[in-house]
Amino acid sequence: MITVKEMLKEKTGDILTISPQGTVYKALEIMAEKNLGALVVVEGEKVVGMFSERDYARNVVLKGKSSKDTLIKDLMSANPCYVRPEQTLNDCMALFTEKRTRHLPVLDGGKLIGIVSIGDAVKQYIVNQEFTIKQLENYISGSM
Repeated sequence: MITVKEMLKEKTGDILTISPQGTVYKALEIMAEKNLGALVVVEGEKVVGMFSERDYARNVVLKGKSSKDTLIKDLMSANPCYVRPEQTLNDCMALFTEKRTRHLPVLDGGKLIGIVSIGDAVKQYIVNQEFTIKQLENYISGSM
């Protein structure tokens, strides 16, 4: 089974984060510019939360708050679940389902080294399925 470390090798770009003291507006700017659904919230080098489109929709828009005045620390999901590099794709899928989340920070010895989304996991499942199907087709046709 593929590991989180192997999935991260397929990803490009920086790990984008925001401070708990940042504004919701700034987070939305970053997310829109980079086409992201969530940001990891870090204080110093410690992961302290996640801020997602869901947090925004449920806690700013519906409650009549202002994006420019509201701080990330007031809306973020604190103490997010995370995965380690040696964990598997199945571990990620179980957490996505159990915790009803779409993004998992990847921590190695407490240090943030990446983020895995449910989209990354589904993409990898599709690749794995295509490989298995190709192997079975080769076996059936005697091409192995």
